[in-house]
Amino acid sequence: MAPVPISSIKVGQIDDVQELRKSRPKTIPERYVRDIAERPTLEKLPPTLPMQIPVIDLSKLDETNTDQSQKELSKLAASCQDWGFFQVINHGIDTELLKTIEKVAMEFFMLALEEKQKYPMLPGTVQGYGQAFVFSEDQKLDWCNMLALGVEPFFIRNPKLWPTNPAKFSETLETYSTNIRKLCKNLLRFIAMTLGLSQDTFNEMFGVAVQAVRMNYYPPCPRPDLVLGLSPHSDGSALTVLQQSTGSSVGLQILKDNKWIPVQPIQNALIINIGDTIEVLTNGKYKSVEHRAVTHKKKDRLSIVTFYAPSYEIDICPLPELIDVNQPCMYRRYNHGEYSKHYISNKLEGKKTLEFAKIQTKLSS
Repeated sequence: MAPVPISSIKVGQIDDVQELRKSRPKTIPERYVRDIAERPTLEKLPPTLPMQIPVIDLSKLDETNTDQSQKELSKLAASCQDWGFFQVINHGIDTELLKTIEKVAMEFFMLALEEKQKYPMLPGTVQGYGQAFVFSEDQKLDWCNMLALGVEPFFIRNPKLWPTNPAKFSETLETYSTNIRKLCKNLLRFIAMTLGLSQDTFNEMFGVAVQAVRMNYYPPCPRPDLVLGLSPHSDGSALTVLQQSTGSSVGLQILKDNKWIPVQPIQNALIINIGDTIEVLTNGKYKSVEHRAVTHKKKDRLSIVTFYAPSYEIDICPLPELIDVNQPCMYRRYNHGEYSKHYISNKLEGKKTLEFAKIQTKLSS
């Protein structure tokens, strides 16, 4: 059976979690209650477990051929290979801009429901306000409200979905996105260097890169042990940049060594993760990692996520430089635009969306 178009199930048919929160329900609606195996374990992890993802100082990477820059480059390589996640500090984006984008995003989510529903997700897309990746009436829902917008190239935008309230929303998002785009290009240069490639390899290959933003608002939940803020998934992008609002609850968790590890955000740092596209291009050397969001009983959480990926016209396959006898080609060639359609027409379910690209190899006995 063909998948149901993204927004054929309208926001109005799904309980808005902020409205649910206002009514202070004593029980969670069944559609949000996860099966026992999916429910988050919220107890604190033992102090012996290293919970902090690596932190990369971009100001050190900008130095040319110094011992410090080489050390930081090695640290970045290990972060990409062993974690798939890292935080960046000294990233060059003004802290006032970070505060302003948080402010306008939060102001939007605090608007009346009728105002937010002026920007509903359109059929077949993941742009607008509501819940994405919902395909059936019996599917479990995330305890989250979203506003998702295409940013670059210009033709992917739907200007009618860019809120006019708050007044400075569009202006702030434009400035913010320009800065994030520059950061992604820099990160791709450094990542290419960690692989022994020309630093312009990815940026030249990507063409006019696709950039989208999704703002996630997680209200407090009376039973955080029963729900998920966002289902486990890997990202279809090349890179994802995550900003978490200052003082919010710790909600992001990544899957490492079969354990869900909470990510402790550093003030004014940005969290970066490797997407499926980089996994394929590096022939599995740098892997995308499953992650999810959990909720909090008393605190809310805002995150602003930017997805950065190649042009839709680009074909993706492992780079020849990263294929050899010891590491044969693990992924087939595919068109990135087709993969993007495949990604948004499937519900979030771990790394399942990348399965179609894997080349099945026989294990030697």
